Amino acid sequence: MTNTSIESIKKYWKTVNLRDWETFESLLHEDIIYDLPQSRERIYGRVAFREFNAAYPGDWTLEIVRLVGDENQVVSQISFQVNDEEQSGISLFEFRNDVIYRIVEFWPSPYEPLVRQSHSIERY
Repeated sequence: MTNTSIESIKKYWKTVNLRDWETFESLLHEDIIYDLPQSRERIYGRVAFREFNAAYPGDWTLEIVRLVGDENQVVSQISFQVNDEEQSGISLFEFRNDVIYRIVEFWPSPYEPLVRQSHSIERY
């Protein structure tokens, strides 16, 4: 059995990487909602979301690390490289009428952990 939502997200990330904005836009609901909780940014609508992505500066690439989901929602983890920097992105996708309706995206940056009095923690 093929999970069409997971296949749609594979295609979504492929079109972003190729900067194929026409195909990218075809995967999105007209009233898509895109949230970035860390920067408190929200974008409404397919055209605005396309513009937001197409305007991202720099020479960047990405690859999928992990995809998990069902027919209504998918979570993706990507590795995003821009210049000499690598970041991890985690995106929560919701579908409506077989297209992406909502995305909540997190870009966690690495940081040094707090000192704890525990020997059960391993750094990797």
